[in-house]
Amino acid sequence: MEVGKEPVINRADCLFLAIRDDIAYSTSLISTIPTIPMQKSPQSTKAIVVRKSETPKGPQLYHGAVLESRPLPTLKPGEVLVKMGAVAFNHRDVWIRKGLYPNIGFGYVFGADGAGTVIAAGDSKDPLLNTRVFLSPQHGWDNHPDAPESPTFGVIGGVKFPAVGTFAEYVVVARDKVIPSPSHLDDVKTAAWPLAGVTAWRATMINAAVEAGHNVLITGIGGGVALVALQLCVAKGANVYVTSGSQEKIAKAVKLGAKGGANYKDKKWSKQIQDLLQKNSPSNPQLDSVIESAGGDVMNNLGLILKQGGRVSCYGMHANPSIPFTMRQVMRNQKLLGSTMGSIQDLKDATDFLYKHRIVPVVSHVIDGLESAEEGFELLKNGEQFGKVVIRIDNNGAGVRAKL
Repeated sequence: MEVGKEPVINRADCLFLAIRDDIAYSTSLISTIPTIPMQKSPQSTKAIVVRKSETPKGPQLYHGAVLESRPLPTLKPGEVLVKMGAVAFNHRDVWIRKGLYPNIGFGYVFGADGAGTVIAAGDSKDPLLNTRVFLSPQHGWDNHPDAPESPTFGVIGGVKFPAVGTFAEYVVVARDKVIPSPSHLDDVKTAAWPLAGVTAWRATMINAAVEAGHNVLITGIGGGVALVALQLCVAKGANVYVTSGSQEKIAKAVKLGAKGGANYKDKKWSKQIQDLLQKNSPSNPQLDSVIESAGGDVMNNLGLILKQGGRVSCYGMHANPSIPFTMRQVMRNQKLLGSTMGSIQDLKDATDFLYKHRIVPVVSHVIDGLESAEEGFELLKNGEQFGKVVIRIDNNGAGVRAKL
């Protein structure tokens, strides 16, 4: 450059000098910016675990439900970590403790129902991060319309397969086994939905083929599945009747939309249902379908109340392990259909219906903290609930009294 002349700087030089100055300015500020630590995923979780009872087999057998701290596995690709907000009981949890459920997994975590938030994932850019979800309780049945695709079909919680349970502060699960929670429900109400929801959906909408205007009988009202079945059928536009051993539960069912009910402890309960049908549907005083949970001689007890070609969709046999089916039913073209759980696709379809009709699952009791889980087991043992029993999980443990 010649002496006495201004330096000539081109556009590239200007850009370089600007970037250099910005870097220098930014570097000078580094020491003044506070360090924000990255949130680390928890390394362990508290969980309610099945522990084998020392009592010999018999009517007094009752396996333990023990609160333990256990390490969380490192997330693999395709897995997510869910911080549980609430979990719910099912009768199977009590059956496991009584030794009446197959494939019991000692040392495995209880619980088939639960909802929470995805806080970590095997893929750091997973779109499920920070999404409220609930766990799909069934493994091995994705979308086949008739039955599980896999011979190793199972329901999570307290069993050897699938080795997942919801009764924990944090749960690691395959990302394809979680479903986004309905926006109109909080975690407590969402936790009351999955297992009952998919079971009731398949029993009513698929196997019983319930349509608007149908007359439907739901037995054993008060349990989680029966109540969801009632809500689904009412939302569909069906006329629903119920049975229960409690007049109080029948009255509550009527408030939820049932047309009426009968106490199954009365030997003439079927005649009472018949009278209600004649009163409310005089032009068609017959049942189109029955959603059955008890077992026993339901087919003959219904007599001529169930129409020709009518369906009995049985999802449980809580009172009797068999249902007699005779030529009388054959000649009337009546159908007895087994209905166990449902596919993940069934659960997604049911959840869409739940959201569309703004159905809110019935919650009977809310218990605070995993430490208080024994209260839930006792409620189910005594049959005191009308709806689901839910544990609201307090990860801080504040104000929770240990009971396990």
